[in-house]
Amino acid sequence: MIVERAPAKLNLALHVRRRRDDGYHDLETLFVFARDGDSVSVAVGAPSLTITGPFAAGLDAGADNLVARAELAFCAQFGVTAQHTITLDKHLPVASGIGGGSADAAATLRALATLHGIAHDDAQLIDIAATLGADVPACLLGRAAFGDGKGDALTTIPGLGDMPALLVNPGVAVSTAAVFARWDRVDRGALREGGSFGDDGTLAWALAGRNDLQPPAEQLAPVIADLLALLAQQAGVRLARMSGSGATCFALFDDENARDAAARAIAAVHPAWWRLETAIQ
Repeated sequence: MIVERAPAKLNLALHVRRRRDDGYHDLETLFVFARDGDSVSVAVGAPSLTITGPFAAGLDAGADNLVARAELAFCAQFGVTAQHTITLDKHLPVASGIGGGSADAAATLRALATLHGIAHDDAQLIDIAATLGADVPACLLGRAAFGDGKGDALTTIPGLGDMPALLVNPGVAVSTAAVFARWDRVDRGALREGGSFGDDGTLAWALAGRNDLQPPAEQLAPVIADLLALLAQQAGVRLARMSGSGATCFALFDDENARDAAARAIAAVHPAWWRLETAIQ
């Protein structure tokens, strides 16, 4: 059995530039990965997809599941006739802006590649990832990167070196399509005007940016604004921002003690909100 991690993906900044004729959007983003998230286990055996974990109930294990689609596409691309027993252990909230489904699909591709002796950087594997969704190539890469185009033209950047982070979701699912539909189509400028990638550090680069999807997401789920305000007022916060199209927000901290204190403070006020105390790599 091969087990692959499917960590949460966070957008440190996300600038939307324009809507494309193909329905996608040209954007620029800085993304990093958390230490924790879901996991995918794959073995040769009777064909099945089993979903476990605290968020299993939010997913269908049918053919439309991204894990199932990744397995089907992999076998078709590489001519694999073996059948697979797959388990997705789901610990990240569904439809929450942290790339859970994309990370699960990428982990499935990596696990299948390991199982069948295919390199993780095989061009065919990357091509499969692109057919599954705009975020899947980034999750397949699994490293801090700058993305433009649809977010899938990737340039690796320095990571944050296990910086303490707190992820919080207020328990609302926000539709990515609905958030993009409410974007006002105003280009507020590039993520980086001049300079080289991260020439003043990835965190400084992120601090100079923004998330253009935050205002439309707050229109759909006003609790996001409340959550961000609560995160921003915690001691030791370096950056508090919504990730992706929401509703998960995150805060980066100077140290683990500050992160843990913030987690306790938020739990005391909103015990039902999902929280993940982790580190950004």
